[in-house]
Amino acid sequence: MIMKSSLLKNCVLLATLPALLWAQPETTPAYTPAESRPIKGVQELTFSGSGGSNRTFDDSFGGASVGYGMYFNNEWQGVIRQTLNYHNPSGGGTTWSGSTRVAADYHLTELGEIMPFFGASFGRVYGSSLRDTWSAGLEAGVKYYTQRKLFVFGMAEYNWLFKRGRDLDNNFGSGQIIFSAGIGFNF
Repeated sequence: MIMKSSLLKNCVLLATLPALLWAQPETTPAYTPAESRPIKGVQELTFSGSGGSNRTFDDSFGGASVGYGMYFNNEWQGVIRQTLNYHNPSGGGTTWSGSTRVAADYHLTELGEIMPFFGASFGRVYGSSLRDTWSAGLEAGVKYYTQRKLFVFGMAEYNWLFKRGRDLDNNFGSGQIIFSAGIGFNF
């Protein structure tokens, strides 16, 4: 368990270190909440470290993710995420896995530098020790703008796996919790 905990901490540190190094003071005055608010067509690139576990926290993993998103209006954003995970199951051994998911997130944009969001995701999970399968999930998080177009964020997801559409409801109770933290850029 100590190795799993340190792996998660290292992933989070690695994901947030560039934001700390890059966050130099801007020469422009501080922005107002209206300026930090995303607008239709603004794009976003995110880098994060992630970790997760089953519901009893005895089987966990850590990994890295990259995401690309675009705001459809001032609140809704579509996102595609690619994740690569290292898995160290409780039964021993190690494996690698990945996932490709799309998500739709709703942002509460009236709070200035702090921007909570929530949404849902859907995608594919694949790897060396598991059958390729579908994934659905619910997610929530918060972005904090350290500069006008640079933010740090944290997010929690609850994902469950299924092979066929009819299994979507049946497998909700056997999902996994995924935590991630990282940096993002608007352009």
